[in-house]
Amino acid sequence: MDIATIIGLILGFGLILASIAMGGGGLGPFIDPPSMMIVFGGAAAASLINFPLKYNLGAFGVILKCFLFKLPTAQDTIAQFKKFAEVVRKDGLLALEDQAAEIKDDYMRRGLESLISGVPAEDVARTLEIELAYIEQRHVTGKKIVDSAGAAAPAFGMIGTLIGLVQMLRSLDDPSKIGGGMATALLTTLYGALIANVVCIPLAGKLETRNREETMIRELIIRGIALLGEGESPRVVEEKLLGFLSPKTRRSILAKA
Repeated sequence: MDIATIIGLILGFGLILASIAMGGGGLGPFIDPPSMMIVFGGAAAASLINFPLKYNLGAFGVILKCFLFKLPTAQDTIAQFKKFAEVVRKDGLLALEDQAAEIKDDYMRRGLESLISGVPAEDVARTLEIELAYIEQRHVTGKKIVDSAGAAAPAFGMIGTLIGLVQMLRSLDDPSKIGGGMATALLTTLYGALIANVVCIPLAGKLETRNREETMIRELIIRGIALLGEGESPRVVEEKLLGFLSPKTRRSILAKA
């Protein structure tokens, strides 16, 4: 679980709620169902118009990557492939069969199982690269949906503001109705800004970061499987895979070896 995302959301909303509480008057004046309908409903409507329903439904799974990120680290993956290379050098590819079955990552497991079953390393790598391209496409689409909601929320907040102003101006002769129109006018702008700047824009940025991290791990796995298929020594496998890491991290790993 990515604790940073959760802490960020709690901190963002917590500071806003704290400032409201410190200003007096409580939370009640900041809750307005018509304003929520305009902003939340409008953002959802814009997303449904922009993207097919299946993409909107699939976006929830992509957004979960902001909170749940189960990929192994690059260091652990490199160490794992080094051990695989040691087994292959000693007993051959078939000796990896039991270890492959225990791998939790489906992407790595499928690649190793294909290699063990006799599929040429080049074909296994090509298949994994195609799968990676579609994974990236799904991630990009999910990010676009979040970006779309982030862009639509302030726009619908402005629409709500105009609606509230119209209602207020039409009710100038009845002071009791001015408050409702003014609340809608101001709160829709507030809701739109909150959704965009506290939720959507930060989550879109986290999705982009997660996509880069996952792509790097997947490319490392593809390279590792290709090296196993080529019969490279454990030391060569480790050195070539370390190229995916920063120089500082490489030096740290080599120093511990």
